[in-house]
Amino acid sequence: MEFRLKRAQGNPRLKLGNILFKIAKASLAAPFAPGSLEFDGHDPDLLAQFCVTEGWTGDLASGIIKLGQWSTMLHGLTSSECGLLSLMHCYDANDRARILDLFEQAATTSSSFCYSTMVLGSSGHRQPIFCVGESIGTEGKHAGSMVGVFLFPRFKLEPGSQLAARQ
Repeated sequence: MEFRLKRAQGNPRLKLGNILFKIAKASLAAPFAPGSLEFDGHDPDLLAQFCVTEGWTGDLASGIIKLGQWSTMLHGLTSSECGLLSLMHCYDANDRARILDLFEQAATTSSSFCYSTMVLGSSGHRQPIFCVGESIGTEGKHAGSMVGVFLFPRFKLEPGSQLAARQ
């Protein structure tokens, strides 16, 4: 994870925007490294204690992204089906261009990707959001699709508050 730090009155703080944007070319034929998926600590209840998680899908032929109930609500949308620009309307303005670029790259080449940003609520509260996904691009015989998961930590930031870095 990449963090950009700045000093404010002697305390390191996370700079909002530009927090995490990653994409990696996926090889659907390449297996995972032996033992990489073995994780004895898998505990869905622990994840649910700290995050609301929900899957989403995207159809590259139509441009439609299908969200679950929580993602629809937390993105401030009225319909569970939307386009990418509608999905991103509530994202931190500093992050939108990079997220759009990330989705464009993922739409052209099969890849895995992730990003984080803030959802800006109408009340001024900000909700951190993490997204992890993968795409099967339009190369070859595939029509193109995406699948992913949103993670919403179970807290909101007050208007004007900053995320403090660990010391």
